[in-house]
Amino acid sequence: MLLFLSPMHKANRQIGVYFERRMEGMNVSPQEGHLLSYLRSYAPCPIAELVRVFGLKQSTMTSLLDRLEHEQYIVREVNPDDRRSFIVKITRQGRALAGKIQKLVDEIERALKNRVTAGQLKGFRAVMAAVDDVTQVQLREGKPR
Repeated sequence: MLLFLSPMHKANRQIGVYFERRMEGMNVSPQEGHLLSYLRSYAPCPIAELVRVFGLKQSTMTSLLDRLEHEQYIVREVNPDDRRSFIVKITRQGRALAGKIQKLVDEIERALKNRVTAGQLKGFRAVMAAVDDVTQVQLREGKPR
C-alpha cells in the first residue's frame, strides 16, 4: 500500500478536475491558468525556468506559450542577458485573468484550511518537508519578484 504517492497523485488529479470545472468559460485551461498565476508572481522569467518549474517538455511549454501569446496574456521577448533565449512577461490582460484565478486558489485554500486542525496542518507540512528532503529537488530559486 502506498502511504504517500498514491494519495498525492489522487489529490493532484482531484484539484485539477476542480479547477477545470471552476475555470470553465475563462478561455484558459487549468495548466495555462497555473502558468499565468506563476508569471503573475515571477515574471519576467526565462522560458527555461518555466520548463524546469512546470516539468514540461520544451515543445509542450512552447505550445502553451503560443496559445497564451495569441490570446494576448503574455509576451515573449529576447532575453537581454542571453540573446539566444527568450523571457516571458505577463500582460495587463494576463495579470487580470491571473487575479481571477488567484481568487479560485484562495477559495480552495480557505476551504481546505477550514477542514483540518492545526496539528493536521503541521503533519502535512512535515510530509511535504520530507518530500523536499528525500527528493533533493529544488524547482525554483529565490522569492517572487
